[in-house]
Amino acid sequence: MIASSLSAGDDLARYPEPIRKALRFLQTHDLTAMEPGVYEIEGQDIFAQVFDTTTGPRQEKKPEVHRTYIDVQFLASGEEYLGFAPDKGQSRIVESHPEKDLNFYDQAPDEMLLKATPGSYTIFFTNDIHCPGIMGDAPMTIRKAVVKVRQSLICAQ
Repeated sequence: MIASSLSAGDDLARYPEPIRKALRFLQTHDLTAMEPGVYEIEGQDIFAQVFDTTTGPRQEKKPEVHRTYIDVQFLASGEEYLGFAPDKGQSRIVESHPEKDLNFYDQAPDEMLLKATPGSYTIFFTNDIHCPGIMGDAPMTIRKAVVKVRQSLICAQ
């Protein structure tokens, strides 16, 4: 997992090219003005999902993991907390949606919480359990984008 902010003057050169493409998309698009939907960046290898969602209590959120795609999660507006834990094989899949590359786990042992604010991004790799959409003091509607980067693009470099 990597967490940073586009406004922090992050040096994108340190990332593999597929991750740089995802971050450049986030830098060059006003996500608050875009219609919710899916935007192809590089076909089905790299694409963005722009959406609005409402944060909620941690106990109502399910930890998730992906095996095909890396998530580059970017917060455009609002505030959310994201749970994170390395996948050490201690969790059990309780719900699976292979067509969406989405597995929900029963738990996220040793979970840490990260606070996301507008302009921040978090990169969750395929060995990272994550739990997005956790509220702070009260639920709120947020606008975010999740850029999906096919894991094999990174491994192939």
